[in-house]
Amino acid sequence: MEEDDTISPQGGGVPEKTTGADVEARDWSEMTAVCLVNVFRRLTLEDRWRGAMLSCRSWLDAACDPSLFSAFDLEPAFDAAGVGRPDAAAWWTPAFQSRVDGMLQLAAERSSGGLREVRIRHCSDDALCFAAERSPDLRTISVRSSQSISDISIFKIAICCPMLMELDISNCYEVSYKSLELIGQNCPNLTILRRNLLNWLDPSQHAGIVPDDYLRACPQDGDREASTIAKFMPKLKHLELRFSKLSINGLLLISEGCQDLELLDLFGCANLTSRGIEQASANLKKLQTLVRPNFYIPRSVFHTERYGHWRLYDERFQTNVFQI
Repeated sequence: MEEDDTISPQGGGVPEKTTGADVEARDWSEMTAVCLVNVFRRLTLEDRWRGAMLSCRSWLDAACDPSLFSAFDLEPAFDAAGVGRPDAAAWWTPAFQSRVDGMLQLAAERSSGGLREVRIRHCSDDALCFAAERSPDLRTISVRSSQSISDISIFKIAICCPMLMELDISNCYEVSYKSLELIGQNCPNLTILRRNLLNWLDPSQHAGIVPDDYLRACPQDGDREASTIAKFMPKLKHLELRFSKLSINGLLLISEGCQDLELLDLFGCANLTSRGIEQASANLKKLQTLVRPNFYIPRSVFHTERYGHWRLYDERFQTNVFQI
């Protein structure tokens, strides 16, 4: 995220075709604020923040219009910077977190209460609480892979943002079932929940990127979370629980309590059996998409005496790609 060339107020970045004389004669900084805001609304977040905002005072003023801050989405920037990888080691540092925090706080402040969508990673409780307190109309919050997010900020969201419809707390290991309970009680419109975990079955893919102590802190209370989801989030339509440690008991509770589910993602849930999944999915009459645990697990990961004959692996993980 290095600084790059900015858009020149003397014609740089102007979409219409003009002659050299026309460009020299026009002062694009004198466009009305309404026109500038209308133009900036068509730019990407990165172009506004690293281009338009740095050009001149009138462009800066227009780029700070609250209507341009209804959504703060850094996911495209993360995807581009990651070059196909879901994470980078530098993103797990305090310095990077501080930069993300600063941007989120600035967006929340400039939105003047109009912020409705936040999609970021690697932020902290302080920044998320700041945004929640100033954004009562927040409908979407995605803070996945934020190691400093805990129950503190999720409690704040539950109290301050009752209109919440979508929540992604994937890979946020300091968030407990207590947060899910409070969100369910205070945000009745929640229909999308993503509570995915890092791949604890094969942590080597995160080695050198995610801190080792964080990988070892993988939440163990999968059934407790499943029970909370089933009890307090009955309107869910989209639920992702990748690599959750829930058992068939937890899954059955979800199938009984969340009967509006249309998508259920259980990829990597190693404690589930195909028979149990079939039993649970039979309760979900509206289910359209079911992602099964299909995941190869080396024999060395488990004790042979616990799982017995190799055929049990085939029943548990139902994969056609890898045969153990």
